Amino acid sequence: MHSKGKDHRRTRVANAYFSLFMAVGNVLGYATGAYSGWYKIFPFTLNSSCDINCANLKAAFLIDVIFITCTTYISVTAIHEQPITSVHDAINQESSHPQEAFFWEMFGTFKFLPRPVWLILFVTSLTWIGWFPFILFDTDWMGREIYGGDPIGDQKYSEGVRMGAFGLMLNSVILGITSVLMENLCRRWGSGFIWGISNIIMFLCFLAMLVLSFVASKTDYDSDGLPPNGIVIAALVIFAILGMPLAVTYSVPYALVSSRIESLGLGQGLSMGVLNVSIVLPQVVVSLGSGPWDALFGGGNSPALAVAAVAAFASGLVAILAIPRSRPEKSKIRQ
Repeated sequence: MHSKGKDHRRTRVANAYFSLFMAVGNVLGYATGAYSGWYKIFPFTLNSSCDINCANLKAAFLIDVIFITCTTYISVTAIHEQPITSVHDAINQESSHPQEAFFWEMFGTFKFLPRPVWLILFVTSLTWIGWFPFILFDTDWMGREIYGGDPIGDQKYSEGVRMGAFGLMLNSVILGITSVLMENLCRRWGSGFIWGISNIIMFLCFLAMLVLSFVASKTDYDSDGLPPNGIVIAALVIFAILGMPLAVTYSVPYALVSSRIESLGLGQGLSMGVLNVSIVLPQVVVSLGSGPWDALFGGGNSPALAVAAVAAFASGLVAILAIPRSRPEKSKIRQ
């Protein structure tokens, strides 16, 4: 029991570090989107057919290509993997079905999953039904509903999108801080409880976005067309607070599935594949349905955010009430 608890703790810590370094990358990436002067640093991006907003976007893509090239080179040269030809025989000896496709093998594991794992997959799906509308429409919501801009050639919309990128940078800062604290939080109150509370916080933030959209629609803006500072600050605070539940989403579900699927002997890679299915399928549903759903209610992002709020609240309740609150590893060791 001591070694198993230690392994689960290491899994949580590893996922927390993964979330932390993802936050560092997000801060730099969103800072790139929030900066409006890239066309001055890369003047060749500005021409008669590409205005300042286009040039800034083009420069951001150029920086993206440079970083991807560098990271790809580091990955290829620094990681020394064993050639597939040298391990082929070993795989054939260990597996009675060496030609079985991983895709079918992964879906075949569903019939072996116990009820706690199904609960985790269900909560994960609801969580991502909540997250994906925000991921799709966060900067568009800021530019369209807070700044009152039009996506087609409107400077107010562009300023709103940059402010949304700044809000996402703040979101990533909070994500990184929460990731550092994740292990202590889960050890004190239990991973399932922390997950549920974080989803309730996510629900409250989405509800606040809906309220802020309504307030902005009823507010008279200044002569320059920009929203009042209070509304912008409130939107930025919401974006920042959402970094806390996002850190939990990036780490806790993986640790929970890993700890509960270990006894089945299916392998950690397969368990992560099963969890990713419960993440991808909701994203497909939301991406296909959010556009027609928004159009059904007259456009805007509020209908999709309303669905996100309901899904976040439901997932929080299920996580708190149905996922067992594991006791801290220290108490298990003493027993």
